[in-house]
Amino acid sequence: MKNNKKNKNRSLIKYGVFTIAVVVLFATGLHTEVIGFFQRGLLETGVMNPKIEQSREISKATNTANESVNKLKKLPKADFNLKLRDPNGKIIPLSDLKGKVIFMNFWATWCPPCVAEMPSINQLHKEMGDEVAFVMLSLDRNFDKAISFKEKKDYELPIYAPASKLPSMYESSAIPTTYIIDADGNLALTHKGMADYNTDKFKNFLKSLQ
Repeated sequence: MKNNKKNKNRSLIKYGVFTIAVVVLFATGLHTEVIGFFQRGLLETGVMNPKIEQSREISKATNTANESVNKLKKLPKADFNLKLRDPNGKIIPLSDLKGKVIFMNFWATWCPPCVAEMPSINQLHKEMGDEVAFVMLSLDRNFDKAISFKEKKDYELPIYAPASKLPSMYESSAIPTTYIIDADGNLALTHKGMADYNTDKFKNFLKSLQ
């Protein structure tokens, strides 16, 4: 009986410590960082990465006269009716980026998968920021939180807040969601969920859209 009581007490203590730890993590907002850290390990497996093969084939179909290839569904035109607000309050129409390959990512500071994939996007930006226009669109209600997050992490990514209603094309039920627009203004890829974008395969994909 005494052993059973001791085991029960130990279980209650462990449960209590775990509960307190969870409460502290959520109260301080650190749960996002902790969950994001573990999800980053999942990203390293590559299982969450976007399937770009089909998009590449469709892109080829858009630019060829071969009828057999053109049977593939063509890429939809991207909707450029979106305005962005930068950290300084400047309003920038998405249409200003026409003619460039655009990497547009919808994220938020409270979203663990967003936090998990951010380092890979930052590395991709460091390498391809001169070739690709990056639009990191924060969905935080308070844009200052996104600005503080970027500064704290020392990311060089250009972040924005929506300055107009999101076009229906970009109304996703999940975040993060990433949209890739090619240099011809076509929506080349939509990926819902986190991914490791800093791969040779994805870099080559972006280059093929120029």
